[in-house]
Amino acid sequence: MKHFPIFLNLERRRVLLVGSGEVALAKLRLLARTSARLHLFAPAAETALGGAAGELGAVLHRRQPEAADLTGAALVYAAAGDPVTDARTARLARAAGIPLNVVDDLEASDFITPAIVDRDPVTVAIGTEGAAPMLARAIKADTEARLPASLGPLARAAQSFRPRAEALAPGRQRRDFWAEFFATTGPAALAAGGSDDALTAALEALLARNLAAEARPGRVDLVGAGPGDPELLTLRARRLLDGADVVVHDRLVPQAILDLARREALFVPVGKQGFGPSTPQAQINDAMIQHARAGAQVVRLKAGDATVFARLDEETEALDAAGVDWAVVPGITAASAAAAALGASLTRRDRNSDLRLLTGHDLQGFAEHDWRALARPGVVAAIYMGKRAARFLQGRLLMQGADPETPVTAVENASRPEQRIIATRLGSLPADLTRAAPAGPVVLMLGLAPRQAAAALPDLTRERA
Repeated sequence: MKHFPIFLNLERRRVLLVGSGEVALAKLRLLARTSARLHLFAPAAETALGGAAGELGAVLHRRQPEAADLTGAALVYAAAGDPVTDARTARLARAAGIPLNVVDDLEASDFITPAIVDRDPVTVAIGTEGAAPMLARAIKADTEARLPASLGPLARAAQSFRPRAEALAPGRQRRDFWAEFFATTGPAALAAGGSDDALTAALEALLARNLAAEARPGRVDLVGAGPGDPELLTLRARRLLDGADVVVHDRLVPQAILDLARREALFVPVGKQGFGPSTPQAQINDAMIQHARAGAQVVRLKAGDATVFARLDEETEALDAAGVDWAVVPGITAASAAAAALGASLTRRDRNSDLRLLTGHDLQGFAEHDWRALARPGVVAAIYMGKRAARFLQGRLLMQGADPETPVTAVENASRPEQRIIATRLGSLPADLTRAAPAGPVVLMLGLAPRQAAAALPDLTRERA
């Protein structure tokens, strides 16, 4: 992010606009929506520009600005469209240390003006770092259509009522109050009459009802975050993240998904890493229970699906023993994301009628399985946490007669932008993984090759020979 979005208070502050023509007129009309004190410097102001300045309350100066004119100014706009005039304005602004915007010149500007959706006092600003103005306009048009005109009156009513709402407990009780007002109570009051008095009465009634209601107990939702792509989250997961007071999250949950939670939420990292440092399970259980008992809405965010190699039973048993209410929200597991990356099916008629999900290691080390069954032709298995166990897995399978030419595909960071597919064979699996040196989480797809790479696998074998 090169340009940091902020909302600058322009109440009664000086803003200078230097220029003439349609560009200056457009900026004048935009700035007139604020409560700034506008000063337009245009030596040869056209009739339309001069008339607009008078109508919009801007002070018109039929000359170029001087250094003294910038004293106390908050912003300066150079909108002459003439390089010499705009450069002169820029020198004055920089000498005075005042933020400058040179219209249609991103490199010469200290700030950019975003596309704006105005539902005063609600303002939506849309920017593309100057890279795609037409895209910003398209998003603006779409947002304009989605945001009702009633948003302004609702926001103004809420603004004046905020001191009264402080009678509610901070945190979830207040959030629930405002969420209900904006979603149902407020729009209903507008539809019934729409006056300021009607909105105030609706807020008073809603406040009384919330103060009389018993506080909702805390709870825990054990949520599958999916393989890493935020677009693969379920709608329920998105909704729960948006309302969470506390997010207890795995190490593999990416920041892009954590960013979907409220900024005010408390984030509790409880990383677990195979053969590495891990948060004890008892500590994870205690964190969930303590926050829920304090009345918090807790999201226990697990990478992938919450029911697959995620110690779900240990956590729900601890929650039951503590008397904490909970629910499970499934997510897309890494095996499904990896198969999608390969363009392959996890099951196929006449090939495999079942699918095995295995872990490469357990609490005791490398995990033991029914190797004889896994070594049969046509078997498909997704092996989680198998990166370091590759040589162990290869040895056990070859000992039970598995074909060394059995395809194995390692999918690193499945579904993420940095996803990588490493296609190999069972006979060369450890060597190829060592050569590729994947750093991210890997799922091994035994018996599956990427469709586009299947024909090339024999060539890879010859190259190694």
